[in-house]
Amino acid sequence: MSSPPSYPGIRISGCRALRAEGSSNAESLDRLLPPVGTGHSPRKRTTSQCKSEPPLLRTSKRTIYTAGRPPWYNEHGTQSKEAFAIGLGGGSASGKTTVARMIIEALDVPWVVLLSMDSFYKVLTEQQQEQAAHNNFNFDHPDAFDFDLIISTLKKLKQGKSVKKTLYGANVIIFEGIMAFADKTLLELLDMKIFVDTDSDIRLVRRLRRDISERGRDIEGVIKQYNKFVKPSFDQYIQPTMRLADIVVPRGSGNTVAIDLIVQHVHSQLEERELSVRAALASAHQCHPLPRTLSVLKSTPQVRGMHTIIRDKETSRDEFIFYSKRLMRLLIEHALSFLPFQDCVVRTPQGQDYAGKCYAGKQITGVSILRAGETMEPALRAVCKDVRIGTILIQTNQLTGEPELHYLRLPKDISDDHVILMDCTVSTGAAAMMAVRVLLDHDVPEDKIFLLSLLMAEMGVHSVAYAFPRVRIITTAVDKRVNDLFRIIPGIGNFGDRYFGTDAVPDGSDEEEVAYTG
Repeated sequence: MSSPPSYPGIRISGCRALRAEGSSNAESLDRLLPPVGTGHSPRKRTTSQCKSEPPLLRTSKRTIYTAGRPPWYNEHGTQSKEAFAIGLGGGSASGKTTVARMIIEALDVPWVVLLSMDSFYKVLTEQQQEQAAHNNFNFDHPDAFDFDLIISTLKKLKQGKSVKKTLYGANVIIFEGIMAFADKTLLELLDMKIFVDTDSDIRLVRRLRRDISERGRDIEGVIKQYNKFVKPSFDQYIQPTMRLADIVVPRGSGNTVAIDLIVQHVHSQLEERELSVRAALASAHQCHPLPRTLSVLKSTPQVRGMHTIIRDKETSRDEFIFYSKRLMRLLIEHALSFLPFQDCVVRTPQGQDYAGKCYAGKQITGVSILRAGETMEPALRAVCKDVRIGTILIQTNQLTGEPELHYLRLPKDISDDHVILMDCTVSTGAAAMMAVRVLLDHDVPEDKIFLLSLLMAEMGVHSVAYAFPRVRIITTAVDKRVNDLFRIIPGIGNFGDRYFGTDAVPDGSDEEEVAYTG
């Protein structure tokens, strides 16, 4: 996919875009320009934060994630697509933040990170604090910002790596600040660069109003700082970067036509990326055999007979629960055989040595994907003494169709444990991938994660295996097909509704297939 067009020399409905023409400031800006002929690599996706509320709540006993989305991964376990990063530059009080919020509202995508440059000022020394108190410190100079921290943070967000384990899967990142285009490496991370061009008199009036009413400063100090630092810095460092922008927005937030055009372009880029990712996944599913990390319980007449009973739509709820529990017990016993064991010798009551095996790990932790996954917890507890249990709730946003992480409770210090991740059915694998991603962000090694499911579709197996090639996948059966609504065919129906006796989702779909499609 090509990088966003620069629209050289064009004015469209009040949205002006510039090419890098020569100017008196050209030499001073050469260090900011990307090398000639260097194109952007195909854009990648995700990170996350809800556009309205922080996605993390902490209580004395647990951490709760209120939002988030799973990334898609390629066959190497890295993310197939990065978030679309928009840089928003302009002078102080030009209306950058207002424009950013207008873009967010107009985009109407579920997860957006708004990253403000004001959060990346360097820590002031005592002398600098004293200068700032007397309006003698230049906050509008490039040296006032920690660009190394800005770049590392933006890279993590674009690559889908969590920042303080609170961010998962953004569609779009908007980075705004007066020096948004003042670093060459930073420029290369931005997919679209927008400069908000507002008249200097308007910016001065806004700054006076803001600093006096909101920050309690006197008019003399504000004007002194403006004349000594703000205006000279704008002329020397900020205004020249206008030529680096793909789009210049005159009049700031008042230019709704420009904002509409920006939103249309971002939407087209996101749609293009989504289609390419899904096409790549579909190709991988068709061209590759089932992975070696998959283990399917041997289909004995007993196992096939239990599947026949639970797949039958006429089976009563009592029988469905009874035979499901039997299958769960067999599945977990089978899964435990893949844990590491070491040689050990014990003494029998007859006084003889017996050369046996014992578990070579630290501890086993079970994590269920709610709600159907929790039905497997009793079977795990029955065969694993003192096992710890965690829970994850992932459901689809009915408006966007995207999986969201709503709740998380994990035991402490699970990084050394073998984790058994339980979900009764897996169709696309979206929920399983998000759950694995959460475990990895809590420092659980990939090769210590075991994904257990009563029934999986080949699509889900491939998705998880190519994303996380060292995760062991264990199931009692794999069905070939997933229909256009991402429901396993022939399938088992809505496992949660059949087990708990709740109202069925239309078309008899699997609960996880409705709740976790991506």
